[in-house]
Amino acid sequence: MNNSTKKHPVETALFASKAPLEWAIVNNGTLYTAQIPIDSTGAVVAGGIEAQTYQTFNNLIHTLECAGESLDSVLQVLIYVTEREYLKTVNQVYAEYFEAPYPNRAAMVVAGLAREEMLVEFVVYASANQPE
Repeated sequence: MNNSTKKHPVETALFASKAPLEWAIVNNGTLYTAQIPIDSTGAVVAGGIEAQTYQTFNNLIHTLECAGESLDSVLQVLIYVTEREYLKTVNQVYAEYFEAPYPNRAAMVVAGLAREEMLVEFVVYASANQPE
């Protein structure tokens, strides 16, 4: 079987989750990842939506770099926030990281995320080079 059709995890230095998940998977030229605002100890960062959005971007950039990619590889971002008013702050931070042409994106206001203290989560799809 061709390796490009098999999924493989991206090795990162992010906190090892106890949940049955990988921080990122690559398959057939696409990187799939979900990023949350946790630090190296696995704790959700304090400081509100701005601090959590920066941490989520830091984790995303780290994951992309581990896959040999960058923010330029990002094709789509699904943004989840727990309050509608958080979108203004997320947009301000988002604009610091992405330039035109921007990734396609959608933003959703949800009742809650996996951890109660989380205010934001990103689901990201990016192009990825295939390993040989």
